[in-house]
Amino acid sequence: MTHFCHYNSLAISGIWEQFTAWDIFVVGYGVLTFMWLKFLLIWRYFRLWALIGGIETPENMPRCINNCYDLEGFWKSWHASYNRWLVRKLLSWALVTCVFWMPEILCKSMMRMPQMANLIGFVVGPTRMQWLISTMLLRDNVSVLIGIFTSFYVGTKLMFHVREIEALKNSK
Repeated sequence: MTHFCHYNSLAISGIWEQFTAWDIFVVGYGVLTFMWLKFLLIWRYFRLWALIGGIETPENMPRCINNCYDLEGFWKSWHASYNRWLVRKLLSWALVTCVFWMPEILCKSMMRMPQMANLIGFVVGPTRMQWLISTMLLRDNVSVLIGIFTSFYVGTKLMFHVREIEALKNSK
């Protein structure tokens, strides 16, 4: 995959500053998906060897990063085994972690919007966030931005539907 899709090198090199708004979105989305795939393969490889060795380990990353619509779901999915351990062993740390989620929980209660912090954090970094926002809000890029938010909205609605079906199957 890295021979054909050079997402990480595009993100690190800074050449994306010359890209259009759509290209920046595609590179950011590609970086996140590549990171998910990379960690999925690493964690499942070592889980396989643990299972061969007779050690039962919990499944980590049971959902794709594209199936996480908020920080809470992302945390529970991306760090599934660590989340289980944390809840069982260090409840006080879980409480501290929840304090950091309070801003998102408040925002979620006011409006349901998909999370884009990962795209900003892992691609452009906090120092270039102002540049990204000003680029995305240019008059020429408004249609691209509307398309991105529309696709996130539709994807989130589809995820809700899939999870409802999963809950119905599990309740039977």
